[in-house]
Amino acid sequence: MPTAISLKEFNSFQLESYGKEIHFIKSESDLIPFFGRNPNDYYILGEGSNVLMMSEINKVILKNDIRGIEIIHESPEDVTLRIGAGENWHEFVLWAVAHNYYGIENLSLIPGSVGAAPVQNIGAYGTELSEVFVRLEGLHLKDGKKMSLNKIGCALGYRDSIFKHDLKGFFFISYIHLKLSKIPRPRIDYGDLKNYFASKGTLNPTPEEISLAVIEIRKNKLPDPKILGNSGSFFKNKIITPSEFEALQGRFPDMPFYAQENGDYKIPSAWLIETCGFKGKKSGDVGCHDKQALVLVNYGTANGEQILAFSEEIMEAVFQRFGIQLEREVNILS
Repeated sequence: MPTAISLKEFNSFQLESYGKEIHFIKSESDLIPFFGRNPNDYYILGEGSNVLMMSEINKVILKNDIRGIEIIHESPEDVTLRIGAGENWHEFVLWAVAHNYYGIENLSLIPGSVGAAPVQNIGAYGTELSEVFVRLEGLHLKDGKKMSLNKIGCALGYRDSIFKHDLKGFFFISYIHLKLSKIPRPRIDYGDLKNYFASKGTLNPTPEEISLAVIEIRKNKLPDPKILGNSGSFFKNKIITPSEFEALQGRFPDMPFYAQENGDYKIPSAWLIETCGFKGKKSGDVGCHDKQALVLVNYGTANGEQILAFSEEIMEAVFQRFGIQLEREVNILS
């Protein structure tokens, strides 16, 4: 019998999970032994910030550890960068801001790896990765074919991409290409960020100031996973149709919403969860954070099965009250 490997350091929930095999992929050639194998046999792991691990993991874990940042095109106005998918996303944002490359400062302090960013099409405070995304490089694990996918090929949507659907488990992202501006174009018209600068009387903050503001806001609202195990937002915000919105608004006139360009409406799932009474609620060592209802936390010795069960309790309560089916952002790994 192979020795069980503790995976606690590889998941931000700090769950005591055990696996059979983990391989650190530092270059594309490290993937050769895995070409042609059943994709259900392995799991591609970034920094473990968007995964809920069960107590026992049967899959082989491929830990993306491809590093490096290089300039592949530069002009007086912008720069295109090629970034290793194993780089830490927040560290990369700080590097970009320090080098006067702008466009992702609003995405500061988002946990996870660079390679996970297009999988989620990460977004925060009025900015989405898709706005600066050019393409990515990777390999199809079925046959080892090298592929390059642009924005359309990645099917980037709201917290969504082809890597959650047709290519889920089949594709290993090795590098992403982003086009960043050398000219600051501050975007501070979104919620907390707008209020933050209004309170300080700052009308035209620098990208550095925006990054620092986002870091401060997120630290005040969200628990540090190094102190309190969590995966950030556990659920997606919900997009509903105009007819669904009209029916819900009639029943819940105080319901917050964000109108979308296509006519749909985004409903903050945190409000749905809080309205159902789960904000701050605990069940053993599992709980819903008292400052942000989207965040489920491990208060000590919870396991993945307990967190999953608690999330199902929340989903059922929201469905019963609002007729809305919440969707998890995290991946379930067993």
